[in-house]
Amino acid sequence: MASAVRAEADHRIVGNLPLELTSFVGRRRELADARRLFESSRLLTLTGVGGVGKTRLAIRLAGALQRVFSGGTWLVELGELSDPDLLEDHVALTLGVRPVSSSDSLHAVIDYCADRSLLLVLDNCEHLVDSVARLCGAILRRCAGVKILATSRESLGMGGEVTMRVPSLTTPALRGPNGSTGLAQYESVLLFTERAAAVVPGFALTEENRHTVARICQDLDGLPLPIELAAARLRGMSAEQIMNRLSDRYRLLTNGGRDVPSRQQTLRLSIDWSYDLCSLPEQRLWGRLSVFSGGFDLDAAEGVCGQDSSSTETLDLVTGLVEKSILIREEIDGSVRYHLLDLLREYGREKLDSTGEQLDLPRRHRDWFEGLVIRAESDWISSGQASWAARLGREQHNLYDALEYSISTVGEARSATRMFAAWYRFLLSDGLIGQLRYWADRTLNAADSEPDMFRVDVLCVDAAAHAMQGDLVRARELIDEGRRLAEALGDVRSRALTEWAGGYVDTCAGELDNATAKLESAVTLFRLDENLQYVVISLDTLGLAYILTGALERSAECFDECLEITEPLREVTYQAHALGFLGLIAWLRGDFARTSEYLTRSLRIDSSSMNAAWCIEPLAWTAVAQRDWKHGAVLLGAAAMYWQKIGQPLTGFSRLSSYRENAMDSSRKALGDSAFDREFHRGIVMTEGEAVAYALDERRSASASLSTEAIRLTRREQQVAELVAQGLTNRAIAEHLVISPRTAQGHVENVLTKLGFTSRAQIAAWVVSTAQEDDSQQIKASEGRS
Repeated sequence: MASAVRAEADHRIVGNLPLELTSFVGRRRELADARRLFESSRLLTLTGVGGVGKTRLAIRLAGALQRVFSGGTWLVELGELSDPDLLEDHVALTLGVRPVSSSDSLHAVIDYCADRSLLLVLDNCEHLVDSVARLCGAILRRCAGVKILATSRESLGMGGEVTMRVPSLTTPALRGPNGSTGLAQYESVLLFTERAAAVVPGFALTEENRHTVARICQDLDGLPLPIELAAARLRGMSAEQIMNRLSDRYRLLTNGGRDVPSRQQTLRLSIDWSYDLCSLPEQRLWGRLSVFSGGFDLDAAEGVCGQDSSSTETLDLVTGLVEKSILIREEIDGSVRYHLLDLLREYGREKLDSTGEQLDLPRRHRDWFEGLVIRAESDWISSGQASWAARLGREQHNLYDALEYSISTVGEARSATRMFAAWYRFLLSDGLIGQLRYWADRTLNAADSEPDMFRVDVLCVDAAAHAMQGDLVRARELIDEGRRLAEALGDVRSRALTEWAGGYVDTCAGELDNATAKLESAVTLFRLDENLQYVVISLDTLGLAYILTGALERSAECFDECLEITEPLREVTYQAHALGFLGLIAWLRGDFARTSEYLTRSLRIDSSSMNAAWCIEPLAWTAVAQRDWKHGAVLLGAAAMYWQKIGQPLTGFSRLSSYRENAMDSSRKALGDSAFDREFHRGIVMTEGEAVAYALDERRSASASLSTEAIRLTRREQQVAELVAQGLTNRAIAEHLVISPRTAQGHVENVLTKLGFTSRAQIAAWVVSTAQEDDSQQIKASEGRS
């Protein structure tokens, strides 16, 4: 096996493989064969009929290998993804890669994976075969440490691919073993028995039921899914009744010259039988629930599908479908969620189509999820923000479908703009800029020509997203269209939005005087409109613009006001932003204690990729500025890990980028190349959770680090530093020390280089802190003598 799979590279378990909720039965030979095939190929595709257990086998194989891949083992579920244009972004999102500064998700994925050892599990590829093949080819050509395990009803058909057909479970012949012990060696029998015992405690294979169980497994061709469905019937039927129902159905459908059913026909017939055993209301709900993608909560089922039943009746029907193994029940963060397996969802959709409800149900689905994002919008600047963000994250695929309905249905374009105007906050806060651009562009292309105030939202947010990713030409085109529409509408909110977006684009373009003027105007107009959300948003952008101009006092005022609004409401995103930028302002002023205080507070509130990158980066500069070289190098590596995920570091902010470069250079010079590379690597291979935990570790003693690793200034450099702390210019220092101004400038530059600083304010803060430390040591020494 290749070196990446030959030895365990790390004892950490990294990735997102789900825990197995039921026992894994058999498949010992298939697991061994798959591991052997993975030795000779970096792409293995498990193929087979639906319901044969490809996904379970893939997850079990990936679990057996996950310690081998130091970069993680990642399951990318594609069953609910219908749009191939979103494939690359979906893979990026699964890996935690959010290319904020680039519109090319595939390139961002490749950059992230290039130096990592990763296993990607691409599940249910059959409906996206061509797109998946292109994606796999691009990744495997550029990322030597990546292996891919795919499941599909057909192969991907690409070079280097090895395929393995997943067979049915082993099943006894009609004249099988004479005893129940011998029968239990067959995988299908063991599966039925284990699942039956979960339904009917105490169920076991006996001499009395052995023939019945064997016949059920034979009739179902050893396919895991129908066997599990049959076992679930034991809640209301005996094993013999199940066998007779199956046998009667197959005899009925194979009379008249038809051959014995194929495995696909077997699967279909077993689902037909499960459907027939449901009550009429359960059958109707099964069909309606197929409108959901990626699962649903009970309130959504009630709102979309329960129009002819009460909440209690809907709950009872959902519970009945769970008990019949039609619905899978999960508990996520204390919330119960349900979903249909892909095959059962396809089946339900067929049944729905036959009723005519497929014409009305997508609209009801859209209406409900439009209402959901509007409720989230109204409650966004509040303590409920985190729970709303989690809910909208779970509903990702449902939101896709709802917005797609509005975009593609004649006369529904206004609903599309309204829905996007409410939803974008989540996309932006989670760093999903690629998805934001995709849906904004599609919404704009579908929009009616008549004036629509929410179209201004879409234009402005789309402009900001394009500017983030460097497309300033398109961003300005969108701004111009937004201004024309705002003038036609004549309302304060629309004018304020275009001012905010124009200021944001100018900030990204480095046109800071124009930016601050527009953003100040936006803040004033939003106050006039009493729009609290956009007051906060525009203050956040204005504060950043003022940081870049060097107007730190005004910038701090903006972020202090953000905190005054968001802290009492216990909002998360903008409170964390404000604290993070106040930390950056403190760093620019040389106040390292307040820098660390602000940045760690921000990290504790919001440890998402975007915020963590913006906090850990200046924490690294702070460590270097305090000559804590090793800690700084690790943090620089951790920040680099985040930048790999969200895009180039500090894109568009060249002034801030220089601080990173200076910190890298200073730390490398102090530690030496080998030691620096070792510590930097420690940081870059951290998971996000490890990076945040390391950055927040308050047990470390910075003072101990300073005392052991300090770089000494010469006597003359110490004098120069103290004069800098007094506020003297280079010319004044020269006059005081009776040296030339050029020599004074050289000494100041030497001090900056040795201490790893970039400003005179940092020198001043260091002089003060050093003096305090000396005083403290003298006091202790005096106390010791006394």
